[in-house]
Amino acid sequence: MKIDGRFWLTKEGQSFLGSGRIELLEKIDQTGSINAAAKEMKMSYKAAWERINGMNALADKPLIERLTGGRGGGGTKLTPYARELIATFHRLGALHRQFIDRFSEAGNDPERLARILSRTFLTTSARNQLPATLSSIKLNGLHSTLTLALSGSDILRSTITAKSVENMGLSIGCDIYAIIKSSDIKIVSTPPSDTTDNVLSGTIESLESSGDNIEIALRLNGGTLLIALEKQDCLRNLEVGMTAYTLISPLHIIIGL
Repeated sequence: MKIDGRFWLTKEGQSFLGSGRIELLEKIDQTGSINAAAKEMKMSYKAAWERINGMNALADKPLIERLTGGRGGGGTKLTPYARELIATFHRLGALHRQFIDRFSEAGNDPERLARILSRTFLTTSARNQLPATLSSIKLNGLHSTLTLALSGSDILRSTITAKSVENMGLSIGCDIYAIIKSSDIKIVSTPPSDTTDNVLSGTIESLESSGDNIEIALRLNGGTLLIALEKQDCLRNLEVGMTAYTLISPLHIIIGL
């Protein structure tokens, strides 16, 4: 069994935008003609026109503009508003797909789905809230070292109290969040040879300065995005596009459910 779901946008209780309607608008944009767009989608001109009328009736602004005269003898083009709607639909659709994919992790286990739902709506002030799976727990007196598997092949270690492990009901295989303040992440161009910190490699996607601070976005090799905040004088020779390394103390990784 697999959890799945279709994505539609409604307005005033009526279907407004779906994948088929968005595809029709995109075909019109590509061909400059409702008739040509309808043919490419193997539908009648009448059906295409009815869909467009339905969207226009609900839209805040017109979606298409008629062109007259000219070398091509006229045609149809999308309005800037229609292009904004297309971009918004694709962005919301991607988020919807991510949402469904999170549900799919539960398989046939309703209790696991409940845990996934609870962490889906977690909100904290920390910039880095990374979905992870708890792959091991090592007890050491009053403390425990947790091994966290991020997306891809990236691994983090977190040190929390043994009492926290017990109180949170943590067990191997459970879904959690690794929560890290941006100021607790250090980015370097060369990894240290001897450290107890977590060392992960990735590519710098952006560097943004503000006052004495600089925000660094590092895309880990496994796909996870980390945000670090450092002082300007710590920039060293970091550049967008270069390989860099993140240093994170296990003591600075908070666990969330």
